[in-house]
Amino acid sequence: MKTSTMKNVIMGSVLAVAAISSLSANAAEVTICAGGGAKDGAAVTAGTDFVKVAFTPKCSANVILSGDDVSATVYKVGAASVKGKTVFAGSSLGGAVGNVGTCGASPCTPGEITTGMGTLPGS
Repeated sequence: MKTSTMKNVIMGSVLAVAAISSLSANAAEVTICAGGGAKDGAAVTAGTDFVKVAFTPKCSANVILSGDDVSATVYKVGAASVKGKTVFAGSSLGGAVGNVGTCGASPCTPGEITTGMGTLPGS
């Protein structure tokens, strides 16, 4: 897959999670997609924070996607491709998804996504 196409897939995945999340008691980061084949991701549960309705996102192949239900007004997401070297993240505080760093090695790891998400406002 071309780099620009992979970036679009990752950004689309991040935006989908942010858009579907409408207002969880998860208060901790959850790995939603683990970088394997295309399939259903880990269920995002409803709670008293940002996510009010549980849902199960679809994972694109090779995408690592994490979400963090920070508070009633803040939900953060971060993603990377196991075939790429860039971490993308965004939040409900501004909503823009952007490059928040590079991975130290290939493939990217969930820890590198956590570090990238930590650079967002509201962390």
